[in-house]
Amino acid sequence: MNIKTGSQLPYAEFFYLDKKNEVKKTNTSDLFKNQKVILLGMPGAFTKTCSAIHLPSFINNYEEVKKKGVTKIVCVSVNDPNVMKAWGESQKVENKIIMLGDPFCKFTKLIGAEVDKSVKGLGMRSNRYTMLVENEVVRLLKVEKETATCELSAAENFLKMM
Repeated sequence: MNIKTGSQLPYAEFFYLDKKNEVKKTNTSDLFKNQKVILLGMPGAFTKTCSAIHLPSFINNYEEVKKKGVTKIVCVSVNDPNVMKAWGESQKVENKIIMLGDPFCKFTKLIGAEVDKSVKGLGMRSNRYTMLVENEVVRLLKVEKETATCELSAAENFLKMM
């Protein structure tokens, strides 16, 4: 990844479905300005490690996250907004985590997190990471060496480092 602790997040847009199932856009400025945010980068919605470990770890530790002064948790994956909404519903994220699609891999490429998973039939995806962002600046970043692992980026371990 080319983004590091102390870096400002690049401007990028994300897609999501609102309560009426209409596609909406948001961007890094709207999401992170004057906020303390945990950003979860996931290789793919409904994938094994993302669904069994990474996303559930933050759902299950939501109260601990809030105690750390975090104002929101954002999950980004290289998927379309329909898939992200369905995945969030299936994981019962409710209002705990904002589920956003980066369907064109733009944000993922801007921060240098893209990985080619074509051999596994997934195409270009994101590396697995968790970052703490305060007012658009990266304060803590943990990146997994392999997308199939979720140790540094899991809530239980990430919260200990905050």
